[in-house]
Amino acid sequence: MTADRSFYDRVYELVCRIPEGKVTTYGIIAEQISIRSAARMVGWALNKADLAEVPAHRVVNRNGHLTGKAHFSSPQAMRRMLETEGVTFRADGSVDLDNHLYRFTPCRISKRPS
Repeated sequence: MTADRSFYDRVYELVCRIPEGKVTTYGIIAEQISIRSAARMVGWALNKADLAEVPAHRVVNRNGHLTGKAHFSSPQAMRRMLETEGVTFRADGSVDLDNHLYRFTPCRISKRPS
């Protein structure tokens, strides 16, 4: 597996963890992969995603704008998919991040008894 493929796979794994009705940002995904400066690379990965398998519609820019909408069947498709899941939008057309932003929680491993 190439390094690019591995990066893409990690992006896809994270995107598949975003619950319905929530969105996250390219930057948050990059941060989860431990490459904070890779938000643009996350976008490239999602441009290549199989949209039937990866819910790429749940990833927006840091301001909640639907910057990936050009990669869907129509410019309105991404918004319709989010609205179907209950995501609400502000007057400017951006996602209401106060109510819908998803942040990944770290995996907590409880200590084993000694």
